Amino acid sequence: MKKLVLSSIVIVAALVLQSFQSESLTLKEGNNEITKSKVVWKAYKVTGSHSGTVGLKSGVLTFDENKLSGGSFLMDMTTLACTDLEGDYKNNLEGHLKSDDFFGVAKHGTSALNITNVKSTGKNSYQVKGDLTIKGISKSIVFQVSIYGNKATASLKVDRTDFGIKYGSGSYFEDLQDKMIYDEFDLNVDLEF
Repeated sequence: MKKLVLSSIVIVAALVLQSFQSESLTLKEGNNEITKSKVVWKAYKVTGSHSGTVGLKSGVLTFDENKLSGGSFLMDMTTLACTDLEGDYKNNLEGHLKSDDFFGVAKHGTSALNITNVKSTGKNSYQVKGDLTIKGISKSIVFQVSIYGNKATASLKVDRTDFGIKYGSGSYFEDLQDKMIYDEFDLNVDLEF
């Protein structure tokens, strides 16, 4: 009888320990965390910049022994919005960004990030490698993530031409002058879970 009780205690302890060692935090449509989380973009051109947001459709961060170990996110490209313009200027830019010149949202309604490798770089800081998929094209990207309590932040520089987005690129077209749009854009991610 003592062996049976001891075995049961060991099994329960192992299950409890396992649940603390490997944990997934999930963000999904409809839950409060997904609406508190945000992805902000900023793109640059010769004459200035534009900024806006794109919504998250779902996401998972995985932790082992309270350290980030993986994750994946799905961005809803249909929510792509410009926040620094109003009226017709805003509508025109959003429509152009959703067109085939840029993100081709009618064919590619989502973009994805799948974390493939995580390396701790200090307390609450990680160097993350992942596969970013935009317009059906996947490229490897490296960026930094900081996690404090129930919040995670990351800043990514993305070269749009890696994903076939060449409109207004000085790398592909000559004589654009003040119409040139720089190839790299920023993504600043704030997650709450």
